[in-house]
Amino acid sequence: MDSCLMIWNMKPQMRAYRFPGHEDAVMCVQFSPSGHLVASGSRDKTVRLWIPSIKGESTVFKAHTATVRCVHFSSDGQSLVTASDDKTVKVWTVHRQKFLFSLSQHTNWVRCAKFSPDGQLIASSSDDKTVKLWDKTSRECIHSFCEHGGSVNHVDFHPSGTCIAAAGTDRTVNVWDIRMNRLLQHYQVHSAVVNSLSFHPSGKYLVTASNDSTLKILDLLEGRLLYTLHGHQGPATCVAFSRTGDLFASGGSDEQVMVWKTNFDAVDVLKTQKIGTSVGGACHTLQSETDRGVHLKETKTQDSAGSHEQQENCLANTLELLKEQLLILTQTVSILEQRLTLTEDKLKECLENQEQKIIQNKMS
Repeated sequence: MDSCLMIWNMKPQMRAYRFPGHEDAVMCVQFSPSGHLVASGSRDKTVRLWIPSIKGESTVFKAHTATVRCVHFSSDGQSLVTASDDKTVKVWTVHRQKFLFSLSQHTNWVRCAKFSPDGQLIASSSDDKTVKLWDKTSRECIHSFCEHGGSVNHVDFHPSGTCIAAAGTDRTVNVWDIRMNRLLQHYQVHSAVVNSLSFHPSGKYLVTASNDSTLKILDLLEGRLLYTLHGHQGPATCVAFSRTGDLFASGGSDEQVMVWKTNFDAVDVLKTQKIGTSVGGACHTLQSETDRGVHLKETKTQDSAGSHEQQENCLANTLELLKEQLLILTQTVSILEQRLTLTEDKLKECLENQEQKIIQNKMS
C-alpha cells in the first residue's frame, strides 16, 4: 500500500532494497523463472518490469484501464498474463513488452490469472463468482467453474497441470480436475474470507491464507486439514511456497512478511515408518506361522531383532519430529516476545504523547 516494491535478501546480513516507481498501491509481484526480472501490477493501472539490482531500474507499460490485481510469468519466461478490475485478462510478450491479446468473458473484476505449467492454458478467477479456464492458442474459454458462492480471490495450477485450486470470499477452497471438469475436493476450514493459496512443488500439500488471521496446510492426498498456523495479527493476505518447497512466505495487513520452514519431510518419514512397521510385522508373523522346521527358534529370534530395530527407527524419527516442532515453538515464542516489546514501546510512546498534550492544554 506504500506504492513501493521490496526485494528481500534471504541472508540476514544483507539489507532489503526498496524500489519506488508505482504511483499507487502495488497489488501483486512475481519473479520471472530465471530470476532476472520482477513483474509488478498496481492500482495505478500499470505493469512494471524490474531488474532486481541495487539500482532498481524498471520499464513501465500501460496495461489496463483499471487496477492490475495479478501478474504471472509463463514457465518459459516469455509471456506475462495480467488480471484487472477492468474485467479482462491480458497476455503480453515479456522481452518486447508488447500486448498480444485480451480475454474478456468475465462480468466483474478479475482477481487472479495464472498460466498452466506447460503454458498452454490460463486460469482466471473473478468477482463474478466463476473460475474460467482458457486455451492460450485459440483464446477461447474452455470451461467455467461455478461452485463458489462468492467472489473468487485466487486460483492456481497443481504442479502436474491436471488440477486447479481456488479460494473465495465464501470461506471455501475448491480443487477441480480440469481433464474432466469436475470438483475433486471441497474444504471449509477457514472462518473468514480465503485470500490466497499455493501448491507445494510435490503436489501433496496446499497452503491457504485467510482474513481469520491463520494459514492452513491441507494434505491433498488424504483430503484433510494438516496444520493451522498462527502468526499474523489480522488478515493474512497472501502466501506462497518457495520453488524447492522447503520454505513458504506469508504477508498480512499487520505489515509483516513472515518466512516459514516446512517439515513435510519429517511427516512423510513418520508415515512411511508406520506403514513399514505394520507391513514388516505382518510378514514376520506369516513366516513364524508357516516355518515349522528346525530353524523355528532362530526365525523367531531374527523376527524379534528385526521388530526391535524397526521400533528403534520409528522412535528415532518420532523424536526428530518432536525436536523440529519444539524448534518451531521456540521461534514462535521469540516472535511473540518481539511483538510484545514493540507493543510496549508503542504504548509507552502513546502515553508520553498524551501526557505532553495534557501539559500543553493546561499551560494554554
